[in-house]
Amino acid sequence: MDLRIFTEPQQGASYDTLLTVAKATEDLGFDAFFRSDHYLRMGSVDGLPGPTDAWITLAGLARETKRIRLGTLMTAGTFRLPGVLAIQVAQVDQMSGGRVELGLGAGWFEEEHKAYGIPFPKEKFARLEEQLAIVTGLWATETGKTFSYDGTFYQLTDSPALPKPAQRKVPVLIGGLGATRTPRLAAQYADEFNMPFASIEDTERQFGRVRDAAEQAGRAADDLVYSNALIVCVGKDDAEVARRAAAIGREVEELKANGLAGSPAEVVDKIGRYAAVGSSRIYLQVMDLDDLDHLELISSQIQSQLS
Repeated sequence: MDLRIFTEPQQGASYDTLLTVAKATEDLGFDAFFRSDHYLRMGSVDGLPGPTDAWITLAGLARETKRIRLGTLMTAGTFRLPGVLAIQVAQVDQMSGGRVELGLGAGWFEEEHKAYGIPFPKEKFARLEEQLAIVTGLWATETGKTFSYDGTFYQLTDSPALPKPAQRKVPVLIGGLGATRTPRLAAQYADEFNMPFASIEDTERQFGRVRDAAEQAGRAADDLVYSNALIVCVGKDDAEVARRAAAIGREVEELKANGLAGSPAEVVDKIGRYAAVGSSRIYLQVMDLDDLDHLELISSQIQSQLS
């Protein structure tokens, strides 16, 4: 079971804070540092000092880290033109020495689009499908040849399809709860399918749909990595769990029901239940980025039991 650290910087984090967490992620032996791609805080937090851009952040971290994988859950397809996104991700992959992964989604948070003047189209999923075709098509085009695409939303003519990523293939992550189109898209384009904040039962059901869609598309179902993203809140005792829950404005019992919360033994047990339905990677959503002791506890008491 791979454990990855997943952050939500729009809730309030500077680049320096993210750098500190990313370095702790690497030093403590976690597999990867991922971040969300949002420009507006959610809920009652003030979000200070303000948003940071996902791919600018990852470019900086690419030069400041050496081992961990770096990526997004999920880059919003509404924020970037696909040709530009392909260049950005390829460049950050080069800057990291081939450690980047691209989670790409349709975009959903209308308020942040209004706040920053970003168009919020109705046909987001159809656009996402074209974006995936273009980004992966540009990267796959042989050097010296050109790439063209004539879609409903995007047209590319004789693109040199440069630059190339450092990796032969940048892993692409697709996630979501949709019963039909999402599994089909994952089967066609994804290296990893991620279930965001879902129960064990819903995870098992959706993994089954994706596996079926992969086989229908002529892929082996096991070609894909299957993962979950879950909020984490661990403590050495009940008092520490309660303190960490209060720090992020959540209730302990709700966190236990909907995430990974409680003692290390409780969390290890629940991770095992996700593993039993096919998950091999967990993105631990860490909300208090100043609590590095939390990461150390997870590393020493949970990750050590799973490795």
